[in-house]
Amino acid sequence: MSEPELLDARGPSTRRGRRSRPQRINGGPVNGRRWPTVVAVVVGAICFSLIAATVTAGWLVQRPFPQTEGTIALPRLDADVEVLRDGRGVPTIVADTSYDLFYAQGFVHAQDRFWEMDVRRHITAGRLSEMFGDTQVETDTFVRTLGWREVAEAELGQLTAETLDALDAYADGVNAYLAERNASEVSLEYALLAVTAPSYEIEPWTPADSVSWLKAMAWDLRANLVEETDRARLAPTVRSRIAQLYPPYPYDEHQPIVTGGQVDNGRFLSRVAGSGDSSGEWSADSGTTAALAPVLPELFDGATSGADQLDAWLGEYGSGVGSNSFVVTGERSATGGALLANDPHLAPSLPGIWYQMNLQCQRVDAACPYSVGGFTFSGVPGVIIGHNDRIAWAFTNNGADVADLAYEALNGDRYVRDGELLPLETRTETIEVAGGEPVEITVRATEWGPLLSDVSAPHRDVVEGTFSPADLPGTANEVALALKWTALTPGRTADSILALNAASNFEEFRAAAVWFEVPSQNLLYADVDGHIGYQMPGQIPVRSEGDGVTPVPGWSASYGWSRYIPFGQLPWVFDPPEQYIVAANQAVIDESYRYQLTRDWGYGYRSQRIVDLIEASDPLTPESAAELMTDTSNEFAPILVAELMRVDEELLDADTVRARELLTDWDFRQDAGSTPAAYYNAVWRHLLARVFHDELTGDLRPDGGDRWFEVLQVILEDRQAIWWDDVRTPDELELRDEVIASAMMDATAELTDKLGADQADWRWGALHQLELTSATFGESGVAPLEAVFNRGPYETAGGEGIVNATGWSPAEGYEVNWVPSMRMVVDLSDLDASRWVQLTGQSGHVFDPHYTDQFEAWTNGDTYPWPFTAEAVRAAAPDTLLLDGD
Repeated sequence: MSEPELLDARGPSTRRGRRSRPQRINGGPVNGRRWPTVVAVVVGAICFSLIAATVTAGWLVQRPFPQTEGTIALPRLDADVEVLRDGRGVPTIVADTSYDLFYAQGFVHAQDRFWEMDVRRHITAGRLSEMFGDTQVETDTFVRTLGWREVAEAELGQLTAETLDALDAYADGVNAYLAERNASEVSLEYALLAVTAPSYEIEPWTPADSVSWLKAMAWDLRANLVEETDRARLAPTVRSRIAQLYPPYPYDEHQPIVTGGQVDNGRFLSRVAGSGDSSGEWSADSGTTAALAPVLPELFDGATSGADQLDAWLGEYGSGVGSNSFVVTGERSATGGALLANDPHLAPSLPGIWYQMNLQCQRVDAACPYSVGGFTFSGVPGVIIGHNDRIAWAFTNNGADVADLAYEALNGDRYVRDGELLPLETRTETIEVAGGEPVEITVRATEWGPLLSDVSAPHRDVVEGTFSPADLPGTANEVALALKWTALTPGRTADSILALNAASNFEEFRAAAVWFEVPSQNLLYADVDGHIGYQMPGQIPVRSEGDGVTPVPGWSASYGWSRYIPFGQLPWVFDPPEQYIVAANQAVIDESYRYQLTRDWGYGYRSQRIVDLIEASDPLTPESAAELMTDTSNEFAPILVAELMRVDEELLDADTVRARELLTDWDFRQDAGSTPAAYYNAVWRHLLARVFHDELTGDLRPDGGDRWFEVLQVILEDRQAIWWDDVRTPDELELRDEVIASAMMDATAELTDKLGADQADWRWGALHQLELTSATFGESGVAPLEAVFNRGPYETAGGEGIVNATGWSPAEGYEVNWVPSMRMVVDLSDLDASRWVQLTGQSGHVFDPHYTDQFEAWTNGDTYPWPFTAEAVRAAAPDTLLLDGD
């Protein structure tokens, strides 16, 4: 039996599908290149100078810190605006008009996070090379091929006047902040950037900059595009067994979000709580569809490796991507009112992706309808997840299949469609490069979409060797892979965000959800009257042929999308008889639903654990609901541990026999201090390697998510399953028990080497560590700079497929690559009793007191009070800034 190939646990992650360290910018290795030594020395010297400045006067690093008290006179405001900040720097903005409210939001975002905003808009416009040089040309080429910026600009023409006014006001506020400041006063990073990009100038903010970021979020949550690509890449080696690696969803064991419902007469009928009937009864959609039909009839009738580098910036898609959310009625809460909880799982970043904020109109009326608070994106007006004075809402990824790949048959600058040769759509763009010559690229597309195989190595892998010239239609002599994705069609998600912010009941919530087209999410709902609900929104394609599981032949138009599922037929539920709803990336609804939503759901281990905890718990409080989100029970561990205990002792060495005893009384919780969890996860890592690494290579190897729980559960039941045999040893036939025993001994040897021979000293947190890394200068390759901008590593609880979802990839090591990016619990009986926390802190300024001041609470599973009413906000606000509009 050969040794499985495993990457060192401490090494950097480079697999697509999981979180990896970003490509080095202007320093460190990028595709084998390094920053010139002289530049590295200069930047290192600057870094030491900054440290010295911090110790002595702190002048340079403190210049960008936000003014939080006193008065700032600003142009174009209708009236004065108050900005009250609490002890963690969380602002509440109080304004008389909507214009002033969003103007002030843009101003405050820029105070704390403009560097982040600027980098984000360069990502989405494919202009990172202007800041960071030729190492980012591949990233820019990929983004420009997708055309995010062009789509965002087209969306501006579809948005309502109210949304456009908000975007304009927000941009005015950002630009008012920038107007009186040079670059080094805006953020410390600009002083460093001046070394390698001395001609770089900050540009004014525009509405398209805001809308573009929504495309980045859609990419981060891009449904099953990774799975579709990987199936195609697996075909040459394990074609007959691919289905075994993507097992069906276990509906009998893990309940879906909507536990009953059907499409009837053009509408989705949902199960609601019946009077005295615990089984519930069927209901139409509370009149919402009828109320909205005049607004959007077509939605109800039906409407006919640059990629790797981009993932390094935004976080890579994988089975850890998702979120937990749940909502309970007053009957299941100790408060008597509804409770709603949410913790989106995203790649860790420094600063964290969220910015907390309350937006309060002085008088809430039609002219200024906002009394809202929650988690915002710097660069985008409004609140993304949170609550207003009437309702609360949460988001989780639903995994709907909204992207398809197609093989395209090419001949020069033409492609085949139904026997005809059509001209490729092409455009030429120029990428400006800091410190280098401009790079000209040509973007190619068909009517299906842009050619990903031109710019993405994994997609080139798919087409290479797939077809011989004889297999291609007509005179075609080349194969490419094109992407059709709903996010590349202009939409109105920006309208939806502001409509959610102002909604006051379930009907208005659903009306807002109509426009939440991309990315398709699960939307949970609760209100102050005790109601709870769920809506699946999004543009979900109906396919003429094919199922979206693997790429289709693009030369036949029969494989296109005929329409989108009408909004009125998408699953929803209102006040279900269970008195709770859980949405944690499991199946939305069972297979009796009329349409195919996807075949690549999350497998429901987290969601079912939450269901079980809710059903078994005492009535929830805000505090206990927050504690529930930090549950560390591994629901697959009892299955695997039972198999480990059955392995014959004669197959194990003495140290491994002792190590196995650690699992005897284990409660299956993966707390940071757990010794059994450390050994169990090492065995899990090595078992996946022993079973799969002989046939699955590179980034196709198991990422350890809950799909692999299902895969291995089936294989464990078959002692002679072909997967147990190592194809690298053709003269040997490996069977289940000896492979499991070898993995157990591998784990013992690894932990002895890493953590010492005394097994009592093994701890899960010593392996499973989180490093908070700045995506720019925190990845510079210059150690003193990285020490300035980064924090950690820190020991962390949780793991893959666990409610406390701190993801890791067994093929790479134990380091954390996905996290709950924030946690919130909204108490609809008393909004001031709500709780929240985010991963790092409000500030994007290194050395600011709020750079990482929430991290300790986050890692300990704690949350902070969330004051919302005027009295509570003023009581919690040590700092008040007046934006003078006179």
